[in-house]
Amino acid sequence: MKQMFAFSPKIILTLALAMGTVAGCKKEFLDRKPLGELTYDTFFATEAQAIQATNAVYNQFRSWECVGLGYLGVTDILSDDADKGSTPNDQPLLADIDNFNFDAANTYFSQVWTGYYRAIARANIAIKRIPDVPNMNETLRKRLIGECKFLRAYSYFLLMQWFGDLPIITEPLSAEDYYNQSRRPVGEVQALIERDLLDAIEALPNKSGYEPKDLGRATKGAAQGILAKLYLLKKDFPKAEQYSLDLINSMQYSLLSRYSDNFLPIGENGAESVFEITAAALQPDAGGVVGPGATPYNMIQGVRGNPNLGWGFNRPSDNLVSFYENGDPRRDATVIYVGEVLPDGVTVVQPNPEILVPRFNQKAWVPPHPGLQDNGPGNIRILRYADVLLVAAEALNENNKPAEALIFLNQVRKRARGTSQVVLPDVTVTDQALLRERIYRERRAELAMEQHRWFDLLRWGRAEQVMQAVGKNFVAPKHWLLPIPQSEVDLTDGSIRQNPGY
Repeated sequence: MKQMFAFSPKIILTLALAMGTVAGCKKEFLDRKPLGELTYDTFFATEAQAIQATNAVYNQFRSWECVGLGYLGVTDILSDDADKGSTPNDQPLLADIDNFNFDAANTYFSQVWTGYYRAIARANIAIKRIPDVPNMNETLRKRLIGECKFLRAYSYFLLMQWFGDLPIITEPLSAEDYYNQSRRPVGEVQALIERDLLDAIEALPNKSGYEPKDLGRATKGAAQGILAKLYLLKKDFPKAEQYSLDLINSMQYSLLSRYSDNFLPIGENGAESVFEITAAALQPDAGGVVGPGATPYNMIQGVRGNPNLGWGFNRPSDNLVSFYENGDPRRDATVIYVGEVLPDGVTVVQPNPEILVPRFNQKAWVPPHPGLQDNGPGNIRILRYADVLLVAAEALNENNKPAEALIFLNQVRKRARGTSQVVLPDVTVTDQALLRERIYRERRAELAMEQHRWFDLLRWGRAEQVMQAVGKNFVAPKHWLLPIPQSEVDLTDGSIRQNPGY
């Protein structure tokens, strides 16, 4: 069974109460009074409790709010990689996101807002209290704080790309503070992310510095990779080059020989994994209740019908299927078709007359596991080494270093083509504009259905062009940002202001 940083249901419940986040609570982040204040005051008394507090931050990233329908809606489904999927009338609010017919009352926006601010809240408490834990190993203390700063930075990185200006919360909030938040400019949010990631780089070990039981924790490489992506977003290409090359030159990572292995159990926390959310399908207890180790991510995207593996949302789009170069093996590794034998080598996907053109995300497939569908055991890949190679290629090309950019671009293509001598030949173009287009195309082919495409389109300034080309009702500049959840605007009497156009 997968190591889960020694999570236990009892520990997670204790930390949830300590942080004012009772499991299953659907209220928005700012609509919650602090709970268990005595627990907060007395919990951080031992080294073990400092570890448990850090584990509780990781645990939030497996929640429905962080990796459920809302998360997939505002990443893949929002982009040209995917359609809503499932049956036509299932989840109309998700269809509104797919077609850009949404408003600020769409509850899927409040899900991700709530989910990632809860992660931030948990990280803030741990960052605040771990320095005062007595009789603690100082190297471990520094590392745990670094892990929490990385997780806080990653949460803000997502929220900023979705919503723009944000409330910046870096301390545990008192009751009266919940309703007095206002949004700070994107530049200030980026500065916080940058500081947290630089601190994490300083504090965290390389991947090889962790014992096997701790694989999956944030590493120096994970912080370097997200920081490089932040600099790409800011168009600070020299620093994007610096931090992506720091990761590459660390020799901590390598491409797996088979592309498809990245998304199977054999690839979890493997050589290509820079950061992923660890999950496990723990055995249900006597009452059928499963532990906190699983996620809904696999179930939501699983085959709907026969075999009945899930709900069938996040359907790879026609546009994506037709996008790949002829013979690119990554298409078959990304898309499950009717009549296909699943990676278990036995199960064949049957037609489902309720679904229009049934097609599913193979990267979310998991083999049989304990419990029901919602006990999803698949790790969620956040950052792969191939992604970092393409970040380096993009930065190097923008820095007028095409020969170096081609090295990393072609590493990705060489691995993808496998033993074929025909498909995916090396790219040789050195003109900056032409090479830029090849790198952009490669990012989509390599990372499709991994929740990167929407952010890439925004960063490249191409969201309007691409969305309108596939028939979506995208309106610029309104849809460059998502609406702030209307519930947050209302709860703060307008101190959190709505984005333009909503």
